[in-house]
Amino acid sequence: MQRRRFLQGSAGLASSVALGACVSSSQSSSGKLHTGLTVQMPPLKRIEARPDRIITMNVCTRPFRAQGPRIELEKAGAKSIVHNYGHGGSGWSLSWGTAVLAESLVAEAMNKEVAVIGCGAIGLTTAIQCQRAGYKVKIYAKERPPYVRSSFATGIWSPDSRIVDLAHADSFAQKWEMMARISFRRYQTLLGLTGTPVEWTTIFRASDTPFSETGHYEAKGEPAYPTFERDLIGDITPRSWDIPAHMNPFPVRYVRRYPLLMFNISEYSRVLMSEFIQNGGEIVTRELTSPSDFANFDENTLVNCTGYGARALLGDDSITPVRGQTCKLIPQPEVKYGIQYFNKHVSVYPRRDGLLVQAGGDHDFGNPAANIDPEESLSAVARLADFIAAMKTV
Repeated sequence: MQRRRFLQGSAGLASSVALGACVSSSQSSSGKLHTGLTVQMPPLKRIEARPDRIITMNVCTRPFRAQGPRIELEKAGAKSIVHNYGHGGSGWSLSWGTAVLAESLVAEAMNKEVAVIGCGAIGLTTAIQCQRAGYKVKIYAKERPPYVRSSFATGIWSPDSRIVDLAHADSFAQKWEMMARISFRRYQTLLGLTGTPVEWTTIFRASDTPFSETGHYEAKGEPAYPTFERDLIGDITPRSWDIPAHMNPFPVRYVRRYPLLMFNISEYSRVLMSEFIQNGGEIVTRELTSPSDFANFDENTLVNCTGYGARALLGDDSITPVRGQTCKLIPQPEVKYGIQYFNKHVSVYPRRDGLLVQAGGDHDFGNPAANIDPEESLSAVARLADFIAAMKTV
């Protein structure tokens, strides 16, 4: 895929975004970077992966659209409806960039009072972005954190996770790059805050086969996806390096270490809610059941951030559900790393509110089921326990 330039065709939006770069040097198989700097493996505290440490289980339904998220302005009588939904597994990651795009469409509507529908990752950031642009904003939602679908997400920087299929990638790439760069830069301003809403962690990706042959959690029936993060924003995200055999403590041949931006969703949601309220925002409990409900709002400019809910609300069959189940283990503050082992369909992330264990299944794609299957999480924890038990000290 040819590299898209962020500024092309988007000067009006890009003018507010400074593009910082932190280009890392590449690495050799010996564990020594080409700059001559030798990278050391940190000591790894063992994860206590046991079923008696599970404190909660959750299911999140990702709203995937093959052509990418719907971000467009629709006129319905006196109402201007800005649609901003369908971000797959990239809602938290791209939320600030998509908020900028949505707010640019709000500006076309020429109204100073805005109703944002939905109180998840996309709704909250869009509401705040509109406030910063000078609008008076109310959020209308059936639920609010911690009971929205976004609260059950994995909470990692995954900006190209099920965001568009490969067939539509070329036409969407420029917009994606703009959203990713805006969002990534915004997240760097949230580092170091009280409560640690956003932080960097270390992830080890383990594989039974060479990484060129290893995918992610693609389930049966899933389309091919573009590698936007690698191809379009490699200049701003730190690079990974492969761990040589003499430094490898894991029970697999192939291990790659890389820094990963992680959202502590409970605290980050609190930060967003607090900012919205402090800026004069109001949250109103309201449930929408059909497009005719848009006419009942006092505001003439509405931003529809209903995520997966848009499938039923609008009858939008372009949204494909992708089921994902997670569980949390009792927090271990001493654990400063996570593991992704896609061959065994299990990952773990060291979030502040608990070690989050993510399972993956062959029947997740196209699966709208929101019920919790305890065996799915118990099995994932057992696979993680076997992996940890086989680790050695290097």
